[in-house]
Amino acid sequence: MRAGAIVAGGRSTRFGDADKATAVLAGTPMIRRVADRLVGVTDALVVNCRPDQRAEVEAAMDGYPNPVTVAEDPETDEGPMAGIRTACRGAARLDAEYAFVAACDMPFLDPALADLCLERAAGRDAAVPRPDEWYATTHAAYRAGAMADACDRALARGDRKILAPLDDLDWTVVERAALEARGSLDSFESVDTREAFDRAAERLSR
Repeated sequence: MRAGAIVAGGRSTRFGDADKATAVLAGTPMIRRVADRLVGVTDALVVNCRPDQRAEVEAAMDGYPNPVTVAEDPETDEGPMAGIRTACRGAARLDAEYAFVAACDMPFLDPALADLCLERAAGRDAAVPRPDEWYATTHAAYRAGAMADACDRALARGDRKILAPLDDLDWTVVERAALEARGSLDSFESVDTREAFDRAAERLSR
């Protein structure tokens, strides 16, 4: 089974006072827009969030066609890698071998690229895209249990770098050419400021 796993536990400091995960983007909560793009390429959904976000996240997911599990961070404000850990642990508990992890602020996520990453991860522990000079670790496929364990080890040794867990894993890079051949690089666009949110709303309302 493949799971989608959305990481939404950050504090949205660049976004202002509101929670960007559940901010209504062109009529739909942004996290639901991300989730909706994963319906056809995953079998279940795990949403990582803080305890204080849970009610709004569950409301945003109301009526979602695949089973939804909310995975709360055991400790808040530990950074994105801890969120990936919690999301992957939640996926592993569902008996999902692989999870496609996405950030909650990627409303243009291309399901074809999620599918590509899951294909490339098969038989390995992870497939991480590199659409530019950076690795897109919150738009990547992981063997759920192995990644959760690797994140635990990294956190235990005090290493919160987003790439640290991959040192313990067998992983591959999905390069830009392969991404462009399959889908749109708009998939990697992060809507993490009010300005970016307004631009995204205009595009989605056309």
